[in-house]
Amino acid sequence: MTRRKRRVPAAAVAAAVICSALVISGFFGYRVFRRETHPIKYSEYVEHYSREYGIDKYFAYAVIKTESGFRPEARSDVGARGLMQIMEQTFDWLKFRQGDENTSYSDMYDPETNIRYGCYLLGFLMDEFGCEETAAAAYHAGRGQVNEWLSDEAISADGVHLDTIPIRDTAHYVHKVTKAKAVYVSLYG
Repeated sequence: MTRRKRRVPAAAVAAAVICSALVISGFFGYRVFRRETHPIKYSEYVEHYSREYGIDKYFAYAVIKTESGFRPEARSDVGARGLMQIMEQTFDWLKFRQGDENTSYSDMYDPETNIRYGCYLLGFLMDEFGCEETAAAAYHAGRGQVNEWLSDEAISADGVHLDTIPIRDTAHYVHKVTKAKAVYVSLYG
């Protein structure tokens, strides 16, 4: 008994090729879209100051993307300024800690100055809390608030990680920063 070879119709081969091309172009199109929505901008400043202050550069990029969408002229409803959305009271505290007498709050619209201050703050928070999610929560809600949460066993079982974040806006912020960092790492890491 001889076996006959089945011929695959040309239409089926063409359909398979088209489907494969769509899948491949969809994958690459998605990556292009992700690179558009998660850009690497101001890299000379981000990489320099993240290294200087001991933080992951993708964490800094994620904070900038979440805070301002990389718009140096950004200003929030409550008055935070620049790429990393520094509040005036926070600026004054950071300026004092850095011994910087030559910078004014209006300089928070300058990308390099804002990134320097923002990365310094992230580095300070990482030194204090040791965890990016907790540092991000403190960046958003404030150190005092996060220290209060960490001392509450209903919120933090180990006093280091936040099991829950009681303020919805802060929880959403931490989620957005964490998700953005994961995208940055997958695209550029």
